[in-house]
Amino acid sequence: MSRDRQPEAELFTQVDISAGTSSSQPVSANLHDAQSQLLRQILQALDRNNELLEELVTHQNSAQRQRQQELGQWRQSNPRLAQKCRLAAETLSRVQTEFLDSLVTEVRENGDTLMDGEFMLTEFVDRFGPRLAHLNGVIQVLSQLSAPASTADG
Repeated sequence: MSRDRQPEAELFTQVDISAGTSSSQPVSANLHDAQSQLLRQILQALDRNNELLEELVTHQNSAQRQRQQELGQWRQSNPRLAQKCRLAAETLSRVQTEFLDSLVTEVRENGDTLMDGEFMLTEFVDRFGPRLAHLNGVIQVLSQLSAPASTADG
């Protein structure tokens, strides 16, 4: 136990806080230089980050433009099918609205049961989740294929 105890003198060190010390000037200059160097490194990293973000945006924009151009060409090649896609998307949008209405009604009527029981929540998600996800996907595809060239190319 005596080995674990250290004399108090080893725990504390002396610090000279007198006002006239000359050693604080070089330490302050070194600290200033280190901070300046660190700030320059941070600035360089931010500049590189901005360059990468600009490249990413450029790449995404070119991919988006190419996709829009391809969709426009498809619509021009298949105008009747594009019109049918528009009608199907409108019909499925109405179906989606009714489906969402039944989903909301189910939640409103069985909210307490859904919150209290893991089984009921799982059943609810299994019943409504996949249908909603797939229906949204189909509507999105049909909408993209049927969108008029002016809104798709903009």
